[in-house]
Amino acid sequence: MTGVSLVLEGKVALITGGSRGIGAETVRLFTEAGARVAFSYRQARERAEALAAECGGPERCVALEQDLSTPADGRALVGAALGVFGRLDVLVVNHGIWPPDDAPITQMAETQWRRTIGVNLDSVFGLVQSAVKQMELQTQPESKAGEPSGHIVLISSTAGQRGEANHADYAVTKGALISLTKSLSSELAPKGIRVNCVAPGWVATEMSAGTVNHPELGPKVAAGIPVGRVGHAREIAGPVLFLCTPLAGFISGEVLNVNGGAVLVG
Repeated sequence: MTGVSLVLEGKVALITGGSRGIGAETVRLFTEAGARVAFSYRQARERAEALAAECGGPERCVALEQDLSTPADGRALVGAALGVFGRLDVLVVNHGIWPPDDAPITQMAETQWRRTIGVNLDSVFGLVQSAVKQMELQTQPESKAGEPSGHIVLISSTAGQRGEANHADYAVTKGALISLTKSLSSELAPKGIRVNCVAPGWVATEMSAGTVNHPELGPKVAAGIPVGRVGHAREIAGPVLFLCTPLAGFISGEVLNVNGGAVLVG
């Protein structure tokens, strides 16, 4: 019996925020699928280098140190990835910050607002702009099977669809990524570049650990998810990989909710 494989052999992917959590699992899955992967990190050098070595080393996987808070930062990261592998077929925008302390809008510091916008949105503009320029240079007419020539996946959130009280800065950026997905899909699908979005809910990562592991807050979070638990990082990485394979060649501009059904009951 022959199984169905999700294969990206010969492709090059850039994954932002790849040293931990959802990003690290995405790096692992993409290399397992045959892609060469460049991923960014900001501070965790040892962890990033260990992950790159685990996933095949310099010929298959490289870690790139890059702050991402401005459009110029995004453009620089794409340039660095191209310097390593010479092409770019997939961009996964996974990095982002979620200030954990509640900040009512009347008390939210302007510095927090600007920082969240800069990391979660401004840098994405530079990343997407440079990635699309490169993909357009590489674009060939789609095959008879309709296989796309490039893929972009933006990681949004349930907060981008239903908002999040006391975290307006974060919700605004994630909602903007959904609008960006739809705009880019209309613009780029005719050129063979597919743009889609994955919207996780609560996932067990370092960023969310303070809440999901809290003795009072953790059970409340789980109770608000129809499947009864938070997600695992690999459960987000899998759908991201799928969207970048030929099996998803007819999907464009989609917001794929991977949140245990939480977005429907919030």
